[in-house]
Amino acid sequence: MKYILSALIITSALLSPAAEAPFGKVPSFEEIVSFETPGEVCISPDGRYILYTVRSVDMEANKYITHIWMASITDGTVRKMTHGSVSSESAAWAPDSKNFAFLREVDGKRQVHIMTAFGGESHPVTDFKTGVNNFRLSPDGRKIAFTAIKDDSEKKKEIEKKMGKFEIIDDEKGIAHLWIKVIDSEEPAQSIIERENLHVVDIAWSPRGDRIAFSAQPDSRMQSFTQSDIYILTIKDRSITPLVSRKGPDHNPVWSPDGEHIAFSTTMGAEEYYFNTHICKIPSSGGAIEDLTAQFDEDANLLAWTHRGIWFDGFDGMKRHLYRINGNNNQIQQITRGDDFALGRCSISRDGQAIGFSSANANTYSEVYASRTARFRPKKLSDFATQGHNWTLATKERVSWKSKDGTEITGVLIKPVDFDPTRKYPLLVVIHGGPAGISIPQKFDRMGTYYPIEHWAAKGAVILEPNYRGSTGFGQSFRKLNVRNLGLGDYEDVISGVDNLISRGFIDADRLAAMGWSQGGYISAFITCYSDRFKATSVGAGISDWITYYVNTDITPFTRIYLEANPWQDEEIYRKTSPMTYINNAKTPTLIQHGEFDRRVPIPNAYKLYRGLKDRGVPVKFIVYKGFGHGITKPKEKIAVLTHNFQWFNQHIWGEAEAKNQ
Repeated sequence: MKYILSALIITSALLSPAAEAPFGKVPSFEEIVSFETPGEVCISPDGRYILYTVRSVDMEANKYITHIWMASITDGTVRKMTHGSVSSESAAWAPDSKNFAFLREVDGKRQVHIMTAFGGESHPVTDFKTGVNNFRLSPDGRKIAFTAIKDDSEKKKEIEKKMGKFEIIDDEKGIAHLWIKVIDSEEPAQSIIERENLHVVDIAWSPRGDRIAFSAQPDSRMQSFTQSDIYILTIKDRSITPLVSRKGPDHNPVWSPDGEHIAFSTTMGAEEYYFNTHICKIPSSGGAIEDLTAQFDEDANLLAWTHRGIWFDGFDGMKRHLYRINGNNNQIQQITRGDDFALGRCSISRDGQAIGFSSANANTYSEVYASRTARFRPKKLSDFATQGHNWTLATKERVSWKSKDGTEITGVLIKPVDFDPTRKYPLLVVIHGGPAGISIPQKFDRMGTYYPIEHWAAKGAVILEPNYRGSTGFGQSFRKLNVRNLGLGDYEDVISGVDNLISRGFIDADRLAAMGWSQGGYISAFITCYSDRFKATSVGAGISDWITYYVNTDITPFTRIYLEANPWQDEEIYRKTSPMTYINNAKTPTLIQHGEFDRRVPIPNAYKLYRGLKDRGVPVKFIVYKGFGHGITKPKEKIAVLTHNFQWFNQHIWGEAEAKNQ
């Protein structure tokens, strides 16, 4: 089956690729999944160079490979720094800006390597059997602190030899300890923190290098992130002092330049998800906690603390900007500018005078830039746009409407390049995940790697990407609107957007479709069972029943927080918000796509929806992507996802022949 699928994928990639837009070429499916964009960005302490990652495709090996590149801000020259068939990422500059460390894949495990800024061969620093999770260079550049799981493979072999193979559900899968390694020494790394109730996550050296602030949670389970606290390690005597211990996640410690305070990310005692992430500070010796972003009604993503203040980025509607908290009066200043500006990754120089970042909008592909912070004037250092120089892509714009209860909803409207408002177009609704995700107008749409948006626009469709209630960018109160209202409120936001576009006169109300992945898949499943207005839907890794989800997922608190109860306390709210409750109303032809080993939205959700639709006699097609979890992470199978969606909606919206055995 696996080899047949690969052959079909390659065949379909040859069939669909060069669709013609009215004025030029639309990218093929292979070009879509192979399109390179900048990833991580790291500016040198002296503000002269930027390291950034680029992920490329090895289609023959069916994998993605990430490499590190370097751009000179002064003269604009660009060099590829790492090479080969394995990935390199997570670059961090040494204090002198002459060397950098990074994580390189070695025998399937990530190890720390060092390379000079002049290039050449890298040198390994670690050779840890279980691999390195993350690392930080010391202020003098002579040591690294890193987290890794202690090797207990021999112990597991002994147990397996005596008792065979078994798994204890919710049992500890390995605690990440903290280690320190002297870079130019043959001495092995020293284990500094090795406690069974401290799974170390974030680490930060003090400016003098005598202490390490770190966040840790009681175990390695993903759902335990909401219990993370902040501690101080004194390296000399290895003593550990709790600094921030309270309900909810407290993490990402960042030292002040003088070492007197620590800034950190927190939900102020709440359990993550729809609550704002604040930036607070506390004396490094302990004391009162001060909220620095109480007036910033969105997630504040803490980046750095320099002599010029504390730096963070965050959304403002469908824009994303860089901000600075003034150290004298705690006033927040917006640094980046532009009504359609969307900041990607961002890095701050040591003196706070320069930034390196990536950015894209509706008219530009994602590129790497540099700017001074005193006056924002971006200098482009990359040229990823050359990949699409001969493409003609759809136009993208912001759109807004009122939902049934009067709530203002926004979204992205995508139109064919030859759009004529006097014509009637089919409407395809592409719904983001999260729910705290967001759709913004960008030239190369990230959702286009699952849904062939550009091909449909070239065929003469309008596409709507709604930012339904619960989306990021519009404040905590907006994100809270689907608490105990999942599905129902989300559906009203989607259908009101559809009706708004129909009222404008250019949508064919008899040719509506909806699709999405994860939470977007859940809303699509809700549409399948709740509405008879759509010609077809596609449910990607979607929830069909909240009780089924609750008892299978690896993030059980998600449901308890959004529905404010577990199913044994309030079964009715689980029933009311589950697509399966409305299965006897279902009429909509549905494509179901799911990863075989999905832990986030486990596959029983897909089987339940499939069987319910089958029993109802509703046209349904169920595709399991073998070996994958919640996301489809290999290029050939991404082509398969694109192909299957393309064929499904071509059949049900454009009346094309059904694709057999694909």
